[in-house]
Amino acid sequence: MPAERLQKYLSRAGVASRRAGEEMIKAGRVMVNGQVVRELGVKIDPEKDLVKVDGRRVRPEALVTVMLHKPYGYLSTTKDPQGRRVVTDLLGEGGPRLYPVGRLDYDATGLLLLTNDGELAQRLTHPRYQVPRTYRVTVAGEVSRETLGRLARGAEVAGRVVPAEVQVRKREAEKTVLEITVWEGRYHLVKRLLSQVGHPVLKLKRIAYGPLRLGRLPRGGHRFLTPVEAAALQTGAGRP
Repeated sequence: MPAERLQKYLSRAGVASRRAGEEMIKAGRVMVNGQVVRELGVKIDPEKDLVKVDGRRVRPEALVTVMLHKPYGYLSTTKDPQGRRVVTDLLGEGGPRLYPVGRLDYDATGLLLLTNDGELAQRLTHPRYQVPRTYRVTVAGEVSRETLGRLARGAEVAGRVVPAEVQVRKREAEKTVLEITVWEGRYHLVKRLLSQVGHPVLKLKRIAYGPLRLGRLPRGGHRFLTPVEAAALQTGAGRP
C-alpha cells in the first residue's frame, strides 16, 4: 500500500474529517511510532506505522460498500431524534459502521448505497463527477412529446437548468410511468423537475446508481458489492 497523508489516514479510521484531523495534528494529539507529529503533510505507511490519537491506537476499517433496497417509510440517515426508522436499521448488528451515500426521500424506494469510504461517497454525490442516477417514476397526467423534449433540453430548478434523459415506460389512466436519469442528487431534484413541467410525482423508485442496477434485490434487503461492481463504481466516480 502506498504512503498516505496522516490526516487522510485519520479520516479513513473514522477519527475525524480531514480538516479536523489537521487540527488534531497541529494540537499535538497525534503520535506516529511513539513520536508526536505536529506538521501537516507528513505521510505514513498504513501497513507498518503505529498511529495513536490521545494515546489510543487508531486503525481504519476495511472499506466496504453495500447496496440496499430501501423500502417506503425509512429515513436515509443513521439516526433520527424523533425515533423514526432509519435505513441502517435494516443492516442488522455487528457489521462495520456504514453511512448512506446521498438520500432517498422518506416516501421513495429503491437503490441506496451505504459505505464507510468517505472519499468515494463524496465523489458519488458531488455534481462535478456527473454520476448518473436513474429512477422509475409514476407521475400525474399524460406526458407529451413536447414535455419530454423540454426535460431533455433542461428544466429550470432553483435558478439552474438541469437536463434529464427521459423515456416513457407505460401510459395508464391519468398517469404516466417514466424512466428518468439525472446527473446530480440535489434535494428533491426529480420531484422538482417534474413538478416544474406540470406532472407531480406520485411514486418514485431509484433503479440505478452509476454502473449499478437494483435488479432483483428484495425490498428491505441488502448485499455487499461484488469486486467487479466495486471496481466499476470507483471508475464511474472518477477514482483510479
